[in-house]
Amino acid sequence: MSALTPISTPTAAEEELVRRLYARDETALTVFYDRYGEALYGVILRIVKTEEVAEDVLQECLVKIWHSFASYDPGRGRLYTWVLNVSRNLAIDKIRSRQHRVGSLTQGLDGSLAAQRQEAPATFRPEHIGLQEITLKLIPEQRQIIDLLYFGGFTQSEVAEELNLPLGTVKTRARTALKVLAKLIR
Repeated sequence: MSALTPISTPTAAEEELVRRLYARDETALTVFYDRYGEALYGVILRIVKTEEVAEDVLQECLVKIWHSFASYDPGRGRLYTWVLNVSRNLAIDKIRSRQHRVGSLTQGLDGSLAAQRQEAPATFRPEHIGLQEITLKLIPEQRQIIDLLYFGGFTQSEVAEELNLPLGTVKTRARTALKVLAKLIR
């Protein structure tokens, strides 16, 4: 193999690893982890932002790769590209999950003292202070939707599920509430 071998051509070692993974050789997973684990962890960490969550997602990723390896097609791309996409997708799924969003909204007491000592971020917009109080002028059904969407971090689908309402009703109430708020803010 020469130094001019294209990057897209799998190496003999990669081909052997792929063959062993297809054969369900459990020791190949250790080789796989040694070869790709650190890079995958780095990608996951950039997405989820916390080491603990990144470690969990990497573990989920390894399990998913092991169980779904039969779906890997070497003709469509390199092994690294495939596992990178699996890792990235799992990390994105994690940060989109309700459990992660709700967990990231709550903060321990030890973290709250540090937050009080920090300078306000450049994105801090003082004109937004009091916005939640303005929502008190909405009717309860609209306020509940706005609270969940904008202050609770829920998606419209999650609000519909949480309140056991049709998605169309949630969208209508949200749109109507935003129109009312726009008039109140002017």
